[in-house]
Amino acid sequence: MIKEQPSGAEEVALRERVKELSCLYGIARIVARHDLSLEEILQCIVDQLPQAWQYPEIAFARIFLDEQSYTSPGFRGSSHRLKSAVIVDGRIRGTVEVCYPEENLKLDKGSFLKEEKKLIEAVAREVAFVVGGREAEMNRAKLNEQLQHAERLATIGILSAGVAHELNEPLGSILGYAQLAKKSPGLPQQASHDIEKIEIASLHAREIIRNLLLFARQTNSQKKTVNLNDVVREGLYFFSSRCEKFGVDLVHLLDPCLPDINADFAQMNQVLVNLVVNALQAMPDGGRLILQTKSFKHRVSLIVEDTGWGISEDVLEKLYIPFFTTKDVGEGTGLGLPVVHGIVTSHHGSLKVKSTVGQGTRFEVHLPALIS
Repeated sequence: MIKEQPSGAEEVALRERVKELSCLYGIARIVARHDLSLEEILQCIVDQLPQAWQYPEIAFARIFLDEQSYTSPGFRGSSHRLKSAVIVDGRIRGTVEVCYPEENLKLDKGSFLKEEKKLIEAVAREVAFVVGGREAEMNRAKLNEQLQHAERLATIGILSAGVAHELNEPLGSILGYAQLAKKSPGLPQQASHDIEKIEIASLHAREIIRNLLLFARQTNSQKKTVNLNDVVREGLYFFSSRCEKFGVDLVHLLDPCLPDINADFAQMNQVLVNLVVNALQAMPDGGRLILQTKSFKHRVSLIVEDTGWGISEDVLEKLYIPFFTTKDVGEGTGLGLPVVHGIVTSHHGSLKVKSTVGQGTRFEVHLPALIS
């Protein structure tokens, strides 16, 4: 039996079909590689696309995703193109396109085959699949990390509360006896000086314990109507002399029409104190400290901005990790900002930070306003 040979047209169609299938197979292999980043996968796909078209020597390809463009070598845009949308979770995120440069086109309007239109749609679906899959993996990893972080915080909180309660009683005794000893008649000057150091150290330790209890949420919150301007004004009495000592120019810009909030006044004061102390420690050679309040829609903001050292990107990621500090031993416990974050969160607010190394840092506390 003699096998019938395919005609010229059939041979061309078969060859094109082989190219298309090879392209899809190649893309499937690229997508299956877990050692490649999403960006690398998209670039590999776009590099492979021109070979699947009828005129590969003059074809160019581009994937446009979330305002980022991935192109084949020497890409030149053209109105003579095939294009398909990349749709992820029902939303158009970009496009896949293959085009021929205008100057090389002495081809008729049928230079793109029906199969090529189907092919580019299949590629767009594959791109959407890989984008959706990678983002789902990232979201799962992020949620898992948040869960682990929450579990660590819970464990640290329980431990901190236990340690704080155990230390409170002996520390109170040390402080009380030191204050009594200071009142003893005929106390030598050196002994008086040493007792004063004990008292200062005990007060510092008591502040650390207070922060531990705040962090562990072991202190009762007494929320009432509070105006952040009052919190700042009260704090100014304590900050003014310290700023003068540090050579820091203190500026306060208070919104006269600031709405009230539902908050614990003492805890709001703790937020302000911790942020200001951080700012002052970042300006040992002087600078400018701005305390500002303002409102927007149903939100009230407290802003603490300094012109100090600034915070690097790697440190920014760890700011709210308990006991993490870049300060020298004795200068910081690594609890100030975690306490601030905990208080703000318990008040249904948010805490944002912007910083530039060598220029300064800006903390923004946003809290819901009371609606009258």
